[in-house]
Formats: sequence, structure tokens, C-alpha cells
Amino acid sequence: MKSQDTPFEGGPMDGRVLPVLLGMTGHPPKTYRIPVPDPAGGRPTVLVYRRVPRGHSKRLGLTQGWKYAYDPTGKGGGGGPKWPCSKPDPAPAPDATSSRKPDDTDG
Repeated sequence: MKSQDTPFEGGPMDGRVLPVLLGMTGHPPKTYRIPVPDPAGGRPTVLVYRRVPRGHSKRLGLTQGWKYAYDPTGKGGGGGPKWPCSKPDPAPAPDATSSRKPDDTDG
């Protein structure tokens, strides 16, 4: 397998360069998750980094390489492809008290 030295920006890994395995297309993965063990023996904390372009060429605007930026939300922007015909995510249910209409007995 082929790997590429990829820099990390932000978060605890700021300024470090790690070798990251490349996929079949020659690109590193879109999200990079780093599990950090808990010193007390609890569940490990997972640091999430998103792949962003390192720079663009002047003439054609092609990507010069990739780097990883820290994602403090931890979602990573994943969740599968976004098809145009897919349904949007369901909205959270409103509170029962806010959707209630006033009755004549309420005053």
C-alpha cells in the first residue's frame, strides 16, 4: 500500500505530520479518526480530522495536496452520499406544550 506524509492542523495534533495510507484513487480518507485512551481506563476519546485541500495551482486551480483540519464537533461530515432524491433528515419533534392550542377553558 502507498502512504503519504500528511500535515495536521488544529487540535492536539497541530503541527504534526503523519504517514497516511492512500486509497485506490490515490487520495487519503476524507475523515481521520484518532482514538486517545482515557488514563482512568474509561472509554477512549476520539479526535476527528477532516481532509481539506492544502493549496491550489494558479493556472488550472488543481489541488496541490491534502491536509487534515481538526473538527471539534466530532461528526466528520460523513454519513454517506447525499443524493438529490434522498429525503432530508427528520426534524426534531416539537415540545408537547408548545404545539398545544389554547382552549376555551384556559381563560
